[in-house]
Amino acid sequence: MNFLLEEELNLPTAGEIRHGWVVNQHGNDILVDIGAKSEGIIPNQEVEKLDKETRELLSPGSEVFVYVVDPEDQNGNVILSYVRAAQEQDWQLAESLMSSQDVYEGTIVGFNKGGLLVRVGQLRGFVPNSQLELERFNGRQITPPQLQKMVGKSLSAKVIEVSRERNRLILSERAAGKELREAKRNRLLDSMQDGSTFEGRVVNLTEYGAFVDIGGIEGLVHVSELSWKRIKKPADILQVGDKVNVAVINVDQDKQRIALSMKRLEADPWTEVEQLYQEGQLIEATITKLTKFGAFARLNDDYELEGLIHISELSADHVEHPRELLKPGDVVMVRIIRIAADQRQLGLSIKEVSSAKYIEADMAILATN
Repeated sequence: MNFLLEEELNLPTAGEIRHGWVVNQHGNDILVDIGAKSEGIIPNQEVEKLDKETRELLSPGSEVFVYVVDPEDQNGNVILSYVRAAQEQDWQLAESLMSSQDVYEGTIVGFNKGGLLVRVGQLRGFVPNSQLELERFNGRQITPPQLQKMVGKSLSAKVIEVSRERNRLILSERAAGKELREAKRNRLLDSMQDGSTFEGRVVNLTEYGAFVDIGGIEGLVHVSELSWKRIKKPADILQVGDKVNVAVINVDQDKQRIALSMKRLEADPWTEVEQLYQEGQLIEATITKLTKFGAFARLNDDYELEGLIHISELSADHVEHPRELLKPGDVVMVRIIRIAADQRQLGLSIKEVSSAKYIEADMAILATN
């Protein structure tokens, strides 16, 4: 019979959170309708400690959640607490975040030498220094002045420990950072297209290329894509930490690999070769490779294009193999005898360097200089 009566009157129980509406303010007490036989009271002792913003939330007509402290005090009143209801909901939120491992974004409200304090509703969570991302400190030791500068800023973190009994709520920015970087990486990969350009930072150098970070994801600039000039190894032109502009030339979504190029953002000298050189021009070159049909030579100028000295252009005398006259690394004077920009070819000659055919033109060039 008593059970049926309590159910009909919707009697509150201690520790219960009730949904209600603010009815009135009597002195500093706030009266709240929680659907029971009488209105509950948030006592003045609690109200006086609330900040202005929170008090405004408790104006007449406002919808609120309250915690039942005492279903009936010595005066027959239902004693309620807005703060404890908020805290209870925040502990439930913290436990939910702990269970789901969702990333929570909160405001940094304080610090101590051990870490940062982050607001989780009305609770204060603690982020130890060991759980902060060192990247934001440039990999250096964390100091109190650095922590102080972060107060008021937002921070993304995961809840890693919840203990109501010890009033302990621990969060980790590092745990969240890994997930956020992975999500950012996937978004970037999905949106990336061949030809997209980025500013990046060199993070590693190997014999075969340079790895460049382009916003949380690394791509490889193969040594052949570093420059139109011949590069023996990446360290010849780059250092770790250098900022570079790169173009995407291939994205492998399955393997999550990105091929990048630096040289494709520079002018291709082969497109301007006919303006850079002319047939009959004398120029110094370095022998790079010998074959049975001739020798390849790299022009010793700013563009370092490579051309072929056919075996028939090595000497006026018969030559069985270029090694009879040359070896890789030799520096020789050559004459440009053929330019084929569409085929990316230069024909060079040693035999024609002193040819009477070009002497008159050479003298004219010397006279103008």
